[in-house]
Amino acid sequence: MTSVPRRSAALAAALLLVAAGLAALGVWQVERRAWKHALIAAVTERTQAAPVAAPGPKAWPGITAQSDSYRRIHATGRFLNDRVTLVRAVSDLGSGYWVVTPLDTGGFTVLVNRGFVPPESRDAAARGTGAPMGQVTITGLLRITEPGGGFLRANDPAGDRWYSRDVAAIAAARGLQNTAPYFIDAEASAAAPGQPVGGLTVIRFADNHLVYALTWFAMAALALWAAWRVRRPSRGAEA
Repeated sequence: MTSVPRRSAALAAALLLVAAGLAALGVWQVERRAWKHALIAAVTERTQAAPVAAPGPKAWPGITAQSDSYRRIHATGRFLNDRVTLVRAVSDLGSGYWVVTPLDTGGFTVLVNRGFVPPESRDAAARGTGAPMGQVTITGLLRITEPGGGFLRANDPAGDRWYSRDVAAIAAARGLQNTAPYFIDAEASAAAPGQPVGGLTVIRFADNHLVYALTWFAMAALALWAAWRVRRPSRGAEA
């Protein structure tokens, strides 16, 4: 007769452990929500701040996504128009390509995503004069490299097919030296017909942590209720 109470006690203990685990997940989501809101605030501040000079080689080791991504920067130099890379893109303007062109600053090279072009502007001839000639100053957002690929496809340097802005791979494929470990998303400018359209950087952060936290806490409460029901004496036993 004692086996039933023992099984009930074991089940109740297991349910209490489950409730504790679920509550811990809820707390973790609350902490993640606070972190996400701090990140959103930091990125908003960076994108609205005055641009600063693009970080040079001495600063590269300290660049991280958390501290530098989406920071407004500017760089002056000459575009290497013979080393353009087209990267598959889906933007607010549809499906097409990012036009990524190296900018030689004199001290280092940085890849610049000049903007979006539709498929019919894939060929350089269709883009007219291409990138500006001579010295230019580019202002945009610092973006962290995107290694590997995208769209469920790996980059294919040998076939010159690119699905992400992988700085190291593009630099190697184009024979670039002393290349910054980040790239610049150029801001919008008065582009001529067929020219890349800048300023299309998407800055969105999923913020579902409160929903997740409430879900975990509700499940924890349900597990606690179940544990209480298991250990609660039945009316028959009370009689």
